[in-house]
Amino acid sequence: MSVQGKLRLGVNIDHVATVRNARGSAYPDPVRAAQLAEDAGADGITAHLREDRRHISDNDIERLVATLRVPLNFEMAATEEMQAIAIRHKPHAVCIVPEKREEKTTEGGLEVAREENKLAHFITPLREAGSRVSIFIAADQRQIDAAHRIGAQVIELHTGAYCDLHAEGRFDERDAELDRMREMSTYAHSLGLEVHAGHGITYDTVQPIAAFPEIMELNIGHFIVGEAIFRGLNPAIAEMRRLMDAARSDA
Repeated sequence: MSVQGKLRLGVNIDHVATVRNARGSAYPDPVRAAQLAEDAGADGITAHLREDRRHISDNDIERLVATLRVPLNFEMAATEEMQAIAIRHKPHAVCIVPEKREEKTTEGGLEVAREENKLAHFITPLREAGSRVSIFIAADQRQIDAAHRIGAQVIELHTGAYCDLHAEGRFDERDAELDRMREMSTYAHSLGLEVHAGHGITYDTVQPIAAFPEIMELNIGHFIVGEAIFRGLNPAIAEMRRLMDAARSDA
């Protein structure tokens, strides 16, 4: 199976909403950030509607669905409430992620193999509603096999461990994690799964991942939003896009 197409950039706008909610106001507006990201060249917008609504709100999702020109990647936990919301709005893609109320952000990949039967039944109505189903998992063959068996069309590899190891200067372990992600990207692609990646990616860590020919999309949010404070959202996205394209071209 050949790998084709431009490496896409999905911009996650969750933490624009985090800043808004810190003051309980209407500003800054994550939907406006999404529109600016579109204009800056984002190929898609990612938003995670959490059970506790700590950042993105139901109203944000409604407005995103109504206004976006690029695809919406709707991140959600595997709950009946979220399933009903996704079926009502029919986003382009639904990414199933693990979620714990006490965590600061998503801490790891979904345990698909342990919940295989439950997840298989959970995602069927989402696919029937017309959304592409993605599963957020670690670079682990057992989880990839389970995601394939339940009928997911896409996997998104959790890059957080690799990025954390880089930030901590643990470069041998970082390189081992990168090798594992490279191997599992190839394996997942061989099964016919589309491969995405995301979590914790920065300018310093994006290029080795972007060079994987099997990866078709990177979803990046917290770093871009943080960098936008210093250089603006458009330049922050443009620089990430430049680094991604350079890595892909070199590869």
